[in-house]
Amino acid sequence: MSVGLTEAAARHITRYLGRRGKGVGVRLGVKTTGCSGLAYKIEYADEVNPEDVVFEQLGVKILVDPKSLPYIDGTELDFVREGLNEGFKFNNPNERDRCGCGESFRV
Repeated sequence: MSVGLTEAAARHITRYLGRRGKGVGVRLGVKTTGCSGLAYKIEYADEVNPEDVVFEQLGVKILVDPKSLPYIDGTELDFVREGLNEGFKFNNPNERDRCGCGESFRV
């Protein structure tokens, strides 16, 4: 099982944590919500929880709770700019369907 990130995502996370002045990495997960059932969660993490599964790539720690891992196994986190918008994008090979508004997905 693994979760990775692109160079663009690693640069953004590293830069943000530096400006923030604290943090060990980024925490990824899923929550039950939306019309398709699941939505991604992402937050900057200040500490590693005992139950976290930790991946490290390009100098960035990616923390995942064990319950979310089966849904996001193989996912690559990217950071994209589209026009005036920018943000994280989840490239998840397990995703089978996405709702029309783009807020939730199904595996």
